[in-house]
Amino acid sequence: MGCCASKESEPQHNGYRHAGTGGVHNQKTHEPLVNQSRAPANQPYHLHEKHAASTAQTVPQNMPWKPPGPALSPKPVVGVRQDTILGKQFEDVKQFYTLGKELGRGQFGVTYLCTENSTGLQYACKSISKRKLASKSDKEDIKREIQIMQHLSGQPNIVEFKGAYEDRSSVHVVMELCAGGELFDRIIAKGHYSEKAAASICRQIVNVVHICHFMGVMHRDLKPENFLLSSRDENALLKATDFGLSVFIEEGKVYRDIVGSAYYVAPEVLRRRCGKEIDIWSAGVILYILLSGVPPFWAETEKGIFDAILEGHIDFESQPWPNISDSAKDLVRKMLIQDPKKRITSAQVLEHPWIKDGNASDKPIDSAVLSRMKQFRAMNKLKKLALKVIAENMSAEEIQGLKAMFTNMDTDKSGTITYEELKSGLHRLGSKLTEAEVKQLMEAVSCSFVLYIFSFTLFVWGEIEWIGRK
Repeated sequence: MGCCASKESEPQHNGYRHAGTGGVHNQKTHEPLVNQSRAPANQPYHLHEKHAASTAQTVPQNMPWKPPGPALSPKPVVGVRQDTILGKQFEDVKQFYTLGKELGRGQFGVTYLCTENSTGLQYACKSISKRKLASKSDKEDIKREIQIMQHLSGQPNIVEFKGAYEDRSSVHVVMELCAGGELFDRIIAKGHYSEKAAASICRQIVNVVHICHFMGVMHRDLKPENFLLSSRDENALLKATDFGLSVFIEEGKVYRDIVGSAYYVAPEVLRRRCGKEIDIWSAGVILYILLSGVPPFWAETEKGIFDAILEGHIDFESQPWPNISDSAKDLVRKMLIQDPKKRITSAQVLEHPWIKDGNASDKPIDSAVLSRMKQFRAMNKLKKLALKVIAENMSAEEIQGLKAMFTNMDTDKSGTITYEELKSGLHRLGSKLTEAEVKQLMEAVSCSFVLYIFSFTLFVWGEIEWIGRK
């Protein structure tokens, strides 16, 4: 759930989207919000991902994290109904806030602009429909996410938590209004970019990791979509949102859940044996994208991405890498070390010369980087939209039938569909279109785009299956 984070809908003017509680790859939506469910043993790569300050001082970097105190576990309240999610009396959020325009909408609820009645200050209110929280796990996810947001609130690069309210129909989470939009959108809109700008962004992202780990929290779903800008000002702070997959760290525990977003998931997650080091890996992937415009591990299918992650080859030869500083590449390498025990820590990242000393170049990076970043961002938006449409308009049976249809078309099992496979598949399905008519259709809509949509649909089956089960 996290501030303005949703994996399912496009931001409307101010970067707010809304998701409910619940799954990967890329969010129940790169993407729907996901449940923290454990993948069955025979499906090792089914990825789940969730789809969600102030002037307080940053935690000293040389201090080790410690687990949160017992106060974080709310005590039962005498006389409170046992069917509540938050464990307290029902409250009408409208007694304290006036809800305004809709900022974002997802499968589980809506995010509104809201005004505090007593002060006139504006916030964001995410209202989550309780009838969508079908399982006990869904309800526990929401409660834990609120606890973590409250625990971390007050740190400069983390969205500020204002309060949580519950009535008979919904849970309402009030938080800081991040009106500056998403990170990549701001970068693209500026039209110019440098290593110095990338270093500043990386510093803020890793500062979030450092604070989370110090305060005993593992984020588990770091990606650009989960960072919003506090305002439209030039020097607005970057704020981490969406802690729907986050957990309190239990010392000595080995985490085996496969969670996160495909491009950003660490290899040890896929091997089902991981710890807080996975957040550094995800931040390293974001840094690679910031410097090159594309992820370091790329494929046309989710399985292909996972295979590339496990193989671990990182391309530093293609453009623009020959023109990127050795110091920047050194940091990326250290953040993307396969062995989590050898991977650089958040404190070490913040002490790295490229981050700390201000030595990053202010020379504009190749304009192709912004172009690739724009394409990557557009692909993610398209994916979210496709998942949202499928989730809201198709039954589980229809989804399974659609999957079977596309799988049958992919005769060479490549994970993509060629024009010939599409033509043959349509014929087998009983299509009466002539070849000329198929060509006319392809030309009208753009052949490459149609083939991309078909291939793209195969790419998101993991999420579609998860949505279908919900």
